[in-house]
Amino acid sequence: MKFRRKQPEEVSVNLTPLIDVVFLLLIFFMVSTTFTKETHLEINLPEAEGEIVESQTDSIEVTISVEGDFSVNGQVLLNSQPDTLRRAIMDQAGDDRKLPFVISADANTPHQSVVTVMDVAGKLGFAGLSITTQQAAEE
Repeated sequence: MKFRRKQPEEVSVNLTPLIDVVFLLLIFFMVSTTFTKETHLEINLPEAEGEIVESQTDSIEVTISVEGDFSVNGQVLLNSQPDTLRRAIMDQAGDDRKLPFVISADANTPHQSVVTVMDVAGKLGFAGLSITTQQAAEE
């Protein structure tokens, strides 16, 4: 008696379901990711003429938006109260009051916001205050 040998079945992996799952995961992560710019304040600096000075790496920079919102070294504060600003500056500066203190205010910022920052800095003992400007546009 002659037995027929079984032909071995060809083993294959179907990649279509794997590709579908990866594609669905990609779509899910693209849709669920949010792109927000919450930590940046948009400011339009006032114009002035003078020499351009390089800013130092170790400094305290307070940014004031057009609405009067404060940001200390890139960290937006919850409110515009002087106590909140004072605590944020103290966290950034520690005990070093000789750090350069830079104020970057929008050209249309209420004057009171700039005065508040200067007052808080003065009460904390910072003496080297500077205000950031941009070069005047040549006509």
